[in-house]
Amino acid sequence: MRVELPPEPVHFVNRDEERERAVRAVTEWRSPSRPLVLALSGPGGLGKTELAVLIARTLRDRYPFTDGVLSVDLDDFRAGGVLDPGDVLSQLLHSLDVSPDQVQAQYAARCRQYWNRTSDAKLVLLLDNARYASEVVPLLPASGDSVVVVTSHGPLHDLEAGAAVDLALPPLEERAATELLELIAGDDRLAADPEAARAVVRLCDGLPAALHVAGRWVRAHRLRPLSRLVTDLQAELDEKGVSGVEHIWDSAYADLSRPAALLYRLLPHHPGETFTLHSATALSGLGPEACQDALEELDRAGLLDLRLLSLTEAGQMRLPGPQRGHALRRSRREAAAGEVAEAQVRLVRWFVRQAQLADRFTAGRRLTVVEILDPVPGAPDVPLEDPEAAVDDETRAQRAQRAARWLDEERHVLFACSRLAHGRGMDTEVVALSEPVWTHALDRPHRSEVNEVFRRAVDSAVRHGGNAAWLVRTRCQLARPLWESGELGRAQEQIDGAMSAVELLGDSERDRKLAASAVEFRGMLKGARGEWSEALADFAASRDLHRAIPNPYGVLLQTYRMGEAGAKAGDLETAYRLLSEAHTGFVEKGRERLIGRSAFALAGVLHRLDRTDEARELYQQALGRADRRRSGFDLARVHDALAELDTAEGHLAQAEEHRTAARALRRRNGLA
Repeated sequence: MRVELPPEPVHFVNRDEERERAVRAVTEWRSPSRPLVLALSGPGGLGKTELAVLIARTLRDRYPFTDGVLSVDLDDFRAGGVLDPGDVLSQLLHSLDVSPDQVQAQYAARCRQYWNRTSDAKLVLLLDNARYASEVVPLLPASGDSVVVVTSHGPLHDLEAGAAVDLALPPLEERAATELLELIAGDDRLAADPEAARAVVRLCDGLPAALHVAGRWVRAHRLRPLSRLVTDLQAELDEKGVSGVEHIWDSAYADLSRPAALLYRLLPHHPGETFTLHSATALSGLGPEACQDALEELDRAGLLDLRLLSLTEAGQMRLPGPQRGHALRRSRREAAAGEVAEAQVRLVRWFVRQAQLADRFTAGRRLTVVEILDPVPGAPDVPLEDPEAAVDDETRAQRAQRAARWLDEERHVLFACSRLAHGRGMDTEVVALSEPVWTHALDRPHRSEVNEVFRRAVDSAVRHGGNAAWLVRTRCQLARPLWESGELGRAQEQIDGAMSAVELLGDSERDRKLAASAVEFRGMLKGARGEWSEALADFAASRDLHRAIPNPYGVLLQTYRMGEAGAKAGDLETAYRLLSEAHTGFVEKGRERLIGRSAFALAGVLHRLDRTDEARELYQQALGRADRRRSGFDLARVHDALAELDTAEGHLAQAEEHRTAARALRRRNGLA
C-alpha cells in the first residue's frame, strides 16, 4: 500500500471532536460511486494540514483494507496562482502506478483515465490548500469506498453536492492553547507564572502556528523573566497596532542573525512554491555552511519547518503560507537596493546549469544550442553523478534515473525560472531551460506549462534575433506538442519558421546537425498528417545531411524513420530492408529504447510479409525489452500484436492470453 504522508506533528492538542466526526462519517458513508469528502476550512495557521494528516493516518490504521493514502499539496502545482489540474492528475496517476508513457495527453482523456483507475479503489486522498471547489471536483476518485480530505482557507460552498462533512476549524480555546504552548516551550516559567502564560496565549489568538513560534521564542530566552518578555511584546504590540500573530513573527524575525534574516527576506522571491538546501544556497549567496546554519536558525525560530526536508529526494521545503506573506512584507521594508534582483538572477543561472547537467545525465550527450553554464560561485551543484563515469550498466542506469527524477521533482521551479528569466530579458537562460524541459517532457504527458516554456523560448529567440540556431531549435521544440495535440496549422507555422532560420545557419558541425534535425521535424509533421510518402522523402534528405557531416547515429535514426514511413506507405520490402539495418545498428550501439521499438516495427512488417516465425521472435524480443523498461504502452501493443499473430495461425488459447495481458495493463493504467 502506498502511503504519501508527511511525518506526524511532534506536538498536537485538541481537535478530538473533529477527528471523531470524521471517523463516524466514514463508518456511516454509503455511496456506490461518490467518495466521502471531509472539508477542513479556516484561516492560515489553524493547523488544518496537521489535522488532515492525522485524520488520514487514523483512517489508514482503522481500515486496513485501504488501497493507499495519497497526498497532494495543490500549491505545488500553481503557476502565478493558477492551478493546472491536468498536472495534478498526472501526479495522482503516477502514484497509482500508471506508467508515465500511458498518461493521456488530452485533459478530458486524462480525467476519464483517472476515473477508470479509481472506480474500484479504496483510497484516502488528502488535497491540501484548495482555493476553489472547481479545483477539487476533477480530482475526486470515482469510488464510494474512497475518502477525500480537503483543506482550504474558506468553505468550498460550490463543491458539487457539497462536502459530506464540513469542519470549519475555530481557534484553539485557551486551555488547549496553553497546553500546546507548554508542550512546545518545555519551560517551567509557564507553570510558575500562569498570568504571563495566559498573556502569551492571548497574543497568539489561538492559532497553533503562532503558538509554535511563541513557544520557541520563549525557549530561546530562558534567562529573562516571562513577565518581562510579555511586557516587551505587549508594549510593541500597542505601539504598532498590528495583530498579535504578526507581532510574534516580527519578534522572532528581530532575533535572527543577519544571514538568517537575509535568507528569510529572499525566500518568498524564490521561483516556484518550494526550495531546497541547494537552491537556498544559490539564492542567498551565503555559501553552503552559512546557509545550512541560517535554515536551522529559521527552524528554531518557528519560521520554517525542516521536517518537510525528507519528503522528496530533492529535499524540497516551503515557507508556510502565513510566514511567506510575512517574509515578503519584511523584504519590502528592509531589502537593500538590488538585493532581490541580484539573488534571483544568481538563482536562475544556477538552476539553468543544474537542469543542463540533469539533461546530459538523463539523455546522454546530445545536440544542444546553449553550452552548459559555468558554476555559480559559492553555490555547489546538486550531487548528481555522471552515468558515463559508471563502471557497470546498472549503476549507469541508476544515475540516469536519478537525474530524470530531479528534473521531474523540480519541474515547477524550472517552469517558474523560465517565466522569471523571460520577464527579466534573460534570453540565453530561457532558451537553455527549454532543452532540459524537452527531455523531461518526452516521456510525460503534455502539460500546459511545458508548452509555455517552449513558447517563451521561441519568443526569446525571436527577441534576441541574432542566433539562428536558437530559432531552429526552439521552433522545432514547440512544433511537436502542437501537432500531437492536433494543432497542425500552428505546428506548420513553427516548422516554416525553423526552415527559414536554417538558411541563416553556418557550416559548423552543430549547425549542420541542426539543419538535418529541422528536416526530420518537417517529415514528422507530414507523418502526423498521414502524408507518408512526403515524410519518407524528408527523412531520406535528413539522412543524407547526417551522412555528409558525418553523424552515424543521425544516419541510423533517419534510417529507422524511413523504415516506419515506408511501412505506412505500403512499401514493405523497402521498409523491411531499412528497419533491419536500423535494428542491427541500435543493437550494436546499445540504444535500449530504440532496440525494442525497431524490433516491434520490423516484426510488424515481417507479419505483413507472412514471415510469421521471424515476426514472433522479434515481438518476443520487444516484449522482453518493454518489460525491463516497464513501458506499459509498449507492453500492451506488443501483446496486442502477438494476439493478432496467434489468431491468424489458429493458436486461440495463446491469443486470448495475450489479449488478457493487454487488457490487464490497460486496466491498471486506467485505459480499459
